[in-house]
Amino acid sequence: MTQQHRTRYAIQKRVLVTGGAGFIGSHLCARLLEQGHSVLCVDNFFTGTRANIADLIGNPNFELMRHDITFPLYVEVDEIYNLACPASPVHYQFDPVQTTKTSVIGAVNMLGLAKRLRVPILQASTSEVYGDPAIHPQVEEYWGNVNPIGPRSCYDEGKRCAETLFFDYHRQHNIPIKVIRIFNTYGPHMHPNDGRVVSNFIVQALRGEDITIYGDGQQTRSFCFVDDLVAGLMAMMATPAEVTGPINLGNPGEFTMLELAQIVLELTGSSSKIDFRPLPQDDPKQRKPNATKARELLDWEARIPLRNGLAKTIDYFREVVGESARSLTGAD
Repeated sequence: MTQQHRTRYAIQKRVLVTGGAGFIGSHLCARLLEQGHSVLCVDNFFTGTRANIADLIGNPNFELMRHDITFPLYVEVDEIYNLACPASPVHYQFDPVQTTKTSVIGAVNMLGLAKRLRVPILQASTSEVYGDPAIHPQVEEYWGNVNPIGPRSCYDEGKRCAETLFFDYHRQHNIPIKVIRIFNTYGPHMHPNDGRVVSNFIVQALRGEDITIYGDGQQTRSFCFVDDLVAGLMAMMATPAEVTGPINLGNPGEFTMLELAQIVLELTGSSSKIDFRPLPQDDPKQRKPNATKARELLDWEARIPLRNGLAKTIDYFREVVGESARSLTGAD
């Protein structure tokens, strides 16, 4: 990060983080507080949890507001990070209409707030805008291959429409926007039942259950540890106004699902077996970011190796799975 970017963040700001009690949002809130900023965390607790922000409550610079961003929000802040939206298929397919409303109406409301305050706003978009990509790795100029009426479209198309709104507000109202596309991210505070591959594999391994792999296990993903991702979000927010994105944020290291399962089994010491099942509809076969723009414009790249990040994530889930088992047995 350049000295100019560091200087900008040396000045305390009041920062709004929607979805701040979620997986990524809670880590972002913690990092902003560490840098001396005042944080307004807004969450409706559909997928976010108070446990994720328990260590932040009591900090005089941290404020928590329960609110659904599909309704307008009237607050005074200096910057907005819009992270609110269920991000795993299990959660976003539970109420697909609400998922679309969160992405689209939520974007309208947050952009309206940014317009009124004339403050920068960052949209957490997703690699899902690329759908099942026909080019590999994915560059930001690629328009994607998305099924607009499939079971994943509430999330994919909702995020695509949110990007449209951000750039139209920027062109029409000169709103200072930042759009990033998040690739697979993992780490502590992931929901144990969110259906995402890292949490699935780790929880199944720790419980001694069969590890579920869909398809033949040769489909690939890139995995970015949450600390790296948060550093990328903040680096993007600190860029000059002309840097709007979209910019991919992710780790370009590529692993098959079978490779990931084998690493998890090794790190957990589990004797779980692998259970192969049919591939879900519209599940991407390859997903890997071209991270050139992030390196050139943000001076950012993912630095934490997969094994190191998985070890920290496994330690977190050992506590979560242990607490779950104790609650079921009534043990102290």
